Amino acid sequence: MSIFRRLRASGPRVRPELDDVQLGRVRRQLGSAGRLAPDDIQIDQVERLLLEAGRDPDRRAHRFAVLAEAAAPSAFSRSWRLRRRGADPMVFEGWVELVRGRAAGRMDDARAAADHCYRAAEVAPGDPMPWVVLLGILRLMRAEPRQLYAVLAEVTSRDPWNREASLQMLRYLSPEECGSRSSQLDFVETLRASAPPASPVAGVELVALVDEHDRTAAKGGVEALLARRLWTHSRAAGALDAALAAWPRQGHLRHATALADLNLLAYALVQAGRVREAGAVFEAIGDTVTEWPWSLDGDPIERFTYWQAKAL
Repeated sequence: MSIFRRLRASGPRVRPELDDVQLGRVRRQLGSAGRLAPDDIQIDQVERLLLEAGRDPDRRAHRFAVLAEAAAPSAFSRSWRLRRRGADPMVFEGWVELVRGRAAGRMDDARAAADHCYRAAEVAPGDPMPWVVLLGILRLMRAEPRQLYAVLAEVTSRDPWNREASLQMLRYLSPEECGSRSSQLDFVETLRASAPPASPVAGVELVALVDEHDRTAAKGGVEALLARRLWTHSRAAGALDAALAAWPRQGHLRHATALADLNLLAYALVQAGRVREAGAVFEAIGDTVTEWPWSLDGDPIERFTYWQAKAL
């Protein structure tokens, strides 16, 4: 599936599925079902979608994450687990409970969700997904760092460059949660030193920089006025230069969430005052907008459209 598409007449739209057309179709069907009990056709569609991802853990994680968000308001996850055997229904219910927990700020029954992950790991010992979800659960519970690092090791032993797990760990290590700016930097440096430049974790450093920019701007006063200067520091400027030189090239980014990383790069360039340089990135993005990080400045469609017009 190519991520390089021309702007459509309909204009930019937020698409959680990004360029995964099949995923978008099933996501909309799950979302439109509301709270009605799912039928076997819906379950078959979800199972087929995950099966078609094969052994690509990056594609599977993207599909799991998007479908879990869509299914969170309904009883789909529980019905699927009760009707079918296997690891995927258990992982999915754990992921849905995690989505609900993030929205509420706490999980009603974190132990039960974690049990689903452990049982799924026993059924499918080579699958990183149960451990990815467990990492998110432990993060929400504010568990001790040693527990999260142990689960992260389980993920990376099965999928060394797992984007979802890396982002979970990055946010856990933030000053807002259980870490500090220096612990985040250490984590990013470790990734940068070991991961291939076009791997699924390529955008983690930019996520950390955008978080830092937002954190500084939120303080208000003089610090907020000087937030843009963060992008002139050698570390941030170097990260932007490297990404700008490679990411927009056709075929360079091949992972499932490549369009999300391109949205991230376009936003970071805008915040750094490098709007004209973002033109090639907006061209590569086309009309697929991600909610974050554009929502940091207001309505994501309005912000994206405004800066896209400026850049192009």
